[in-house]
Amino acid sequence: MSTLRDLVEEHTGLGSEDIDHLHRLAGDWQLLSDLSFADLLLWVPVNGHESFLCVAQVRPTTAPTAYQDDQVGRTVHGPEVAHLTIAYRQGRIWREGDPVWYGDTPARHEAIPVRLRDDEGESGEVIAVVGRDTNLSTARTPSQLELNYLTTADDLAQMVADGTFPPLRHRGETTSAPRVGDGLIRLDASGKVTYASPNAQSAFRRLGFSSHLVGEDLAALGARLADDPLEGTDASARILAALGGEAPSRKEIEARGATVLTRALPLMPAGVPIGALVLVRDVTEVRRRDRALVTKDATIREIHHRVKNNLQTVAALLRLQARRVETPSAKAALEESVRRVASIALVHETLSMSSDEAVEFDGIVDRVAAAAAEVGTTASKVTMRRKGTFGVLPAEMATSLVMVLNELLINAVEHGFPEIDGVGAVGEVVVSAHRHRKQLHVTVVDNGTGLPDEFDAERSGRLGLQIVRALVTGELSGTIELRARPEGGTEAVLVLPLTKR
Repeated sequence: MSTLRDLVEEHTGLGSEDIDHLHRLAGDWQLLSDLSFADLLLWVPVNGHESFLCVAQVRPTTAPTAYQDDQVGRTVHGPEVAHLTIAYRQGRIWREGDPVWYGDTPARHEAIPVRLRDDEGESGEVIAVVGRDTNLSTARTPSQLELNYLTTADDLAQMVADGTFPPLRHRGETTSAPRVGDGLIRLDASGKVTYASPNAQSAFRRLGFSSHLVGEDLAALGARLADDPLEGTDASARILAALGGEAPSRKEIEARGATVLTRALPLMPAGVPIGALVLVRDVTEVRRRDRALVTKDATIREIHHRVKNNLQTVAALLRLQARRVETPSAKAALEESVRRVASIALVHETLSMSSDEAVEFDGIVDRVAAAAAEVGTTASKVTMRRKGTFGVLPAEMATSLVMVLNELLINAVEHGFPEIDGVGAVGEVVVSAHRHRKQLHVTVVDNGTGLPDEFDAERSGRLGLQIVRALVTGELSGTIELRARPEGGTEAVLVLPLTKR
């Protein structure tokens, strides 16, 4: 299905600012839909304003929908668009007419013109129409809550027609919460509460206010309840800003171990400030879980930091021991162990700076490659290069893969570029990586002396190759192939699954 922007750009001549406004409306109109107990359909005129195309739709969470089928992409014309045409051409909300039937479902049609205010704050031309279609099959005498919902919905609908709703979004904010059902408070022009839904009343009881909210000055109440006086003053200022016609960002109020998220919106139909709408949501449990996760993440990072320190200590002890050993083979074995331990420490160092159990692997490969290049003889000059990207890998995969690459790179430098008669070799080792069909393909290629004629990786007695085979086939559930290159040198090819088997 095409997006709102795609449909509008393809079928209308609306500019980018107009389309952005329609996007903001579609991002915030769940509020209007829930307050109206109605489906909202966003219509734009097409074919010389003779027809209308539906480019977005939202269903209410507070009432049954009027449409079982998706209406986006549908084009209507003739008698079906009479109410849309009137709203579009006359620039007023249309509420006349008899109910219409969709199959067995009776529905009431309304049409709300959509305007975008200009830089001077004046209402511009109508750019679209919102159809507000209410399912009448469950019609009954509305309750006090429903009456307040509908009254507030009419005020917001007029603001849509005026171009003052929706407000501009604040950076970093989403539009998912709080919603109408979480808690609604309506204020008059002086800031006094004229209505509070049961959920809103319960949220403020959690904050320590046991009386009824109606008649209270909400700005003063929020400042009085908050544990932190500065935070309370800030919450109060945002409610006052909404009463003044602004749309401040959301604010959390914390008191007595509870946390309530608030969102204040001005109510100013026809440009006249008549009060504010305050949505509230009790997010106490959400914030408790957030704090628990932060504590858990910090603990995990500290564990990785300590593991890294311990591994570095082990490497330092092995390095000291290597300096005291005079037997060349024992000295070489200890030095290899130092490099293996250090490569694992790199992974834990990266994890200690991350908030999850995944690592950006490219930086680790580059550091391992730089260390491997120093293994060669002083007379040799081997350069390391990486092609492609490994991306983000889970910690358990990264730990095994870094050891595999460490062994392959050291083998390439040590055995591919030996010093002959005091003359060092010059060459290059390239590590390539790319992802394909949930697999990671890695190759380590050098242009060195190549493999011996009778080389058999399966029967090789080298410890490094035994470690590589064990890790690739066991821990990583992948495959590895070592082969000579026709143009000279050696190539190691690894294919590793990116999902657990």
